[in-house]
Amino acid sequence: MQRQGAVAAGREDSGVAAHYGDPTGEQRALEGGRAVVDLSHLAVVTVSGPDRLSWLSTLSSQQTAALKPGESSELLLLDISGRIEHDAAIVDDGETAWLITEAAHGPRLAGWLDSMKFMLQVEIVERTAEVAVLGSTTALPQEAEPAGVLPVRWEDPWPRLCEGAVSYAAVAEEEHPAVDWSWHLTLVERPRLMEVVASLEEQGWRPAGTFAAEALRIAAWRPRLAHEVDEKTIPHELDLIRTAVHLSKGCYRGQETVARVHNLGHPPRRLVFLHLDGSEHTLPTVGSEVLAPADVDAATRESMERERAVGTVTSVARHHEMGPIALALLKRRVGPEARLVVRDAEAESFYAAAQEVIVRPDAGKTVGRPQGDFLRGPR
Repeated sequence: MQRQGAVAAGREDSGVAAHYGDPTGEQRALEGGRAVVDLSHLAVVTVSGPDRLSWLSTLSSQQTAALKPGESSELLLLDISGRIEHDAAIVDDGETAWLITEAAHGPRLAGWLDSMKFMLQVEIVERTAEVAVLGSTTALPQEAEPAGVLPVRWEDPWPRLCEGAVSYAAVAEEEHPAVDWSWHLTLVERPRLMEVVASLEEQGWRPAGTFAAEALRIAAWRPRLAHEVDEKTIPHELDLIRTAVHLSKGCYRGQETVARVHNLGHPPRRLVFLHLDGSEHTLPTVGSEVLAPADVDAATRESMERERAVGTVTSVARHHEMGPIALALLKRRVGPEARLVVRDAEAESFYAAAQEVIVRPDAGKTVGRPQGDFLRGPR
């Protein structure tokens, strides 16, 4: 959506605006339910046919067979070792299942699903070229809905525990920072995207960029496929068991690892929330290393340059109230009380970081048997 004053987003959000000249104001408006975010770079894939929901249930981590029209859910497609390959929002309109995922995953998701349909009555179509996505913290107004808005709306289930789910979080459900989190994705006809946004502006809404959406997402501890997932990620590490995995459903690819880590082991890494030192007036880049020096107060620049990394920053933003914040994946052995430092090699900068535990170190191992790291195998 091109408009005057827009500053282009980069990396995974390339093609839409990072902000429109007022990142802080946009973030406050978005949090207050008065702004809409152009997410037209996201991919949209549809699955139609009478077998669509039962078929998706056999392929994914989620129980979709009984998904009701208009009901929102989240599913993962895993590799044989239980590592995340795809993460998609799913909502069914009674005839078609709509999947929304990251821009880079659309063609791969559609291609993989098409390769798996065999003799079943399903049809897979990538609809990204004709359908765009808008994001908001409240549902778009239906009473004055502009032409071009499709009757397809997804509401993020995060962080409530879905059926067959468990929490890996270190806080009680009522203390989760996302207890009031609300995130909606609305589909619109791509040629009418500007018309839809103009109509919303006439109703008092304002456009907000991805900087605003990312800051609120990070504050809610909400993992994102484009940021928190790498080639090794399993659902347990990100607390995705709560919204995207049904632990009691039938067999699917990667289920053995999901069950074994949950019942007998611990995830090798854990997601944490970081409060970053704001005195640098800059933000570390995504991919910066996280250090855990034995004595932060005595550490020097030279010693920290030699320090071995214990984790990686996966998302970073400037929150309108909390200041610089980030999500990071740490090795499980890093203590919850450890004082951390972020090393940004690209900018040759260091940032003090205070961690809030998201995934607790003792998560998993629900059956009283010896612990094991089932992803590495025997030494």
